[in-house]
Amino acid sequence: MQFLLLILVFLALYTEFRRRQYERVNPPAGRLIEVDGARVHVLEEGAEGLSGAPVVLFVHGASGNLQDLRLAFRGRFSQHIRCVYMDRPGLGHSERRLHRRASPRDQARRMLAAMTELGHASFTVVGHSFGAAVAAAMALEAPGRVTGLALLAPATHPWNGKVAWYYRLAAAPVIGWLFCRLIALPVAERVAPASMRHVFAPDPVPQDYDRKIGLALLFRPESFRSNSCDLAAFNGHLAEQAAQYPQITQPAVIVTGDQDSVVWPSIHSRGLKRDLRAARLIELPGAGHMPQHAHAPEIAALILDLIPAKASAEPGTESRNVNVSMS
Repeated sequence: MQFLLLILVFLALYTEFRRRQYERVNPPAGRLIEVDGARVHVLEEGAEGLSGAPVVLFVHGASGNLQDLRLAFRGRFSQHIRCVYMDRPGLGHSERRLHRRASPRDQARRMLAAMTELGHASFTVVGHSFGAAVAAAMALEAPGRVTGLALLAPATHPWNGKVAWYYRLAAAPVIGWLFCRLIALPVAERVAPASMRHVFAPDPVPQDYDRKIGLALLFRPESFRSNSCDLAAFNGHLAEQAAQYPQITQPAVIVTGDQDSVVWPSIHSRGLKRDLRAARLIELPGAGHMPQHAHAPEIAALILDLIPAKASAEPGTESRNVNVSMS
C-alpha cells in the first residue's frame, strides 16, 4: 500500500512539474481577452490598421490549439485580410469555464462573443474536424455575421460507435479528474508520436510539428480533461445539431481527404453536402485527416473565394495543379 502511495505521489509531482515546464516553453503567442468571465487566447495577423478589411476566423480541431491552423495558413493570405486564430475553450491558453457536457454550440457562443469583443461584426469561418462543428454552430447561432464556411475534414454528423475509452474515462466525474492528474500526461507523452502519424496518415507529419504548435499543452490535466469532455459528449450533441444544418444558407466549401481514417468522409463531408444548401464538396485524392498541411495552397485559394470583399492573395496562394473531385 505504501509503495502504491509513493507511485501516486510521484505521478502527481511529475505531472505538475511537466505542466509548468510546458507552459513556460509555450507561452501565449497572442493576447488574452476576457469573455463571459473566461480567458480567451486570440492571435490576429494581417490588415494592420485597415478598417473594413475582410476577416477570417480559424477554429482548430480536437487535441490541438490555434497554432495548428496558423502553421498551415500563415503567410498564405494578402495583408489586406485580417486572420483571427483562437484557442477553443479549455485548449491552448483559453479557459474552459463551461459545463462538462458543453456542446459545440456553447463553444460557438463563446467564440462569437470574443469576435464581438474584438470588434469583428462579420467574418468567414474556417473550421477543422471538431472545429467544423463549432463553425457550423456559429452559422446557426449568428447567420447574419458568418458570411461563409470552409469546413476541413469536418466532424459534423452523428456516427455509430464511441470515442476511445481514455477520453470517456478522463471526462468522468471524480475518477476522470484523478486520471488526468496522475496518469494522462506521462502516458500521452509516450504515445503522442504514434498518434500524430495516425492522424496525418497517409500524409507525413510536418517536421517539428509537435514543437511548432506546442502540442504538449494538450497533456496538461485541465486541457486533457477539456478535450476529453468535448469528445465524450460530441456524438450526442451532433445528433441534435445536424438536424438544423438545412437552415444554413451561407456559401460553404467542404474539403476532405479520401483517405481520412479518423473522420469518415462518407458520413460527415457527404452528409454536409447533402444538408447545406450552398455547399460544394472537394475530395482530395490520397489525402488524410490534416489536408490543411498537405494541401494548404489549394485550400487557401478556396477560402479566398468565400470572402465577400475579395482581396488579392500573397504569392503562393494560387492553387497548385492537382487533381480533385468536386460534387
